[in-house]
Amino acid sequence: MDQSTGVTPPQLLYLGREYPKGGDYFRDRLRAAFTKNKGVQDPQQIRELIGRGEFVSQELEALYYLRKYRAMKKRYYEE
Repeated sequence: MDQSTGVTPPQLLYLGREYPKGGDYFRDRLRAAFTKNKGVQDPQQIRELIGRGEFVSQELEALYYLRKYRAMKKRYYEE
């Protein structure tokens, strides 16, 4: 079985450092998720969990882009 992962825990920690509820909250949730699934052996379930990690990564990136866009819009445009 291919053991390559889409997103590693350090990458997720890096993305979660500016999570709206705080980096500590995100780190605790991330650690809990990895601890809960550490005994998974089924290859299909492992692929699903990797897919979920990639989804979380993409959602965090979208959240940061949206925040950046809103800040820029607030700076340059009056509402």
